[in-house]
Amino acid sequence: MNSQDIIQDEARYLMQTYKRADIVLERGEGVWLYDADGKRYLDFMSGIAVAALGHSDPEVAAAVAEGARTLTHVSNLYYTAPQVELAKKLVTHSFADRVFFTNSGTEAIEGALKFARKRARVGHGEGKHEIVAFNNGFHGRTMGALSITSKGIYREPFTPLVPGVRFAPFNDLAAARALIGPATCAVVVEPVQGEGGINAATPEFLRGLRALCDEHDVTLIFDEIQCGLGRTGTLWAHEAAGVHPDIMTLAKPLANGLPIGAILVTEKVAATVGYGEHGSTFAGGPLVTRAASVVFDRVARPEFLAAVAKNGAYLRQRLQALAGGHVLAVRGSGLLVGVDLDIPAAGVIAAARARGLLVINAGEITLRIAPPLIVTREHIDAAADILGDCLSV
Repeated sequence: MNSQDIIQDEARYLMQTYKRADIVLERGEGVWLYDADGKRYLDFMSGIAVAALGHSDPEVAAAVAEGARTLTHVSNLYYTAPQVELAKKLVTHSFADRVFFTNSGTEAIEGALKFARKRARVGHGEGKHEIVAFNNGFHGRTMGALSITSKGIYREPFTPLVPGVRFAPFNDLAAARALIGPATCAVVVEPVQGEGGINAATPEFLRGLRALCDEHDVTLIFDEIQCGLGRTGTLWAHEAAGVHPDIMTLAKPLANGLPIGAILVTEKVAATVGYGEHGSTFAGGPLVTRAASVVFDRVARPEFLAAVAKNGAYLRQRLQALAGGHVLAVRGSGLLVGVDLDIPAAGVIAAARARGLLVINAGEITLRIAPPLIVTREHIDAAADILGDCLSV
């Protein structure tokens, strides 16, 4: 089948819920992707901030092959060593005491909401059930995750959603204080908003939320599905604020493209959730956790994180040099960068793709740039040159 055949068959056989670019990707290597016609693309979106180690990483591939040869799936009715080993690494390198594995980020959010509700019920009874989330946040597409996602285009076709959710402006501590009270069971926030435009929470905002949650015995949930695990140049995006959540959700980069999510919790949360109260058939299987351990070991190295921070600063510097050619603002942390434009992002994305660079959007006028964490200055220079060409016309 050629590219056009595949595109036509997609239109015939798949539900039309994705607006795809008109290329068929066939293979990848490092920071490069290749389409079915042999054209090469510099990947500066990494599967929506997923391919932390790039494409076809030999160490990850070896772990997957070994997992497929030995044990792929047994369910969570039995112990497997790769699952326990990955959980130990996550706990050892974070605030958490325990881990629950999921298959995706949205499932991690669903579990986090359940755990927060259960903790509140155990400690306070049925009345403490409300959830506070923030404008422009994005947490997923399932009904619970959608209920704490503010944007109407995602929510409105599926209402009524889960009740008891209240939204405050992002980075507005006074507005959050007005909503958090005796009925609140959870506060959910992204330390860096991804879909919402690459907006970072201020340290003062996160510290203030921590204080409010402590005051009202509320579970504080940090959604680091997109911004966590090295993407900002630190292992966890919330490190800069000097505070810890009660629950943190992870997913996108954890297994470099294989489906996995994780809910990291304190013992205070874990102790309120008993046998049979949450579960998943596929989650935390030995193949995917074996691969995730390889990813975690690499990303957690101090020299790896230092390179992300250094390359992220260089990326922002190169993009800021484009100011004036339709660029209004550049912001971000590490290798998660947003570029506000005075023109629609869609045209720039298409023009960049035609020149061999893949980037995506975070809103109608914001480019989202999230290359693999292994990117080099040479790759950054090439991408910036292409974007400069696209923005000069």
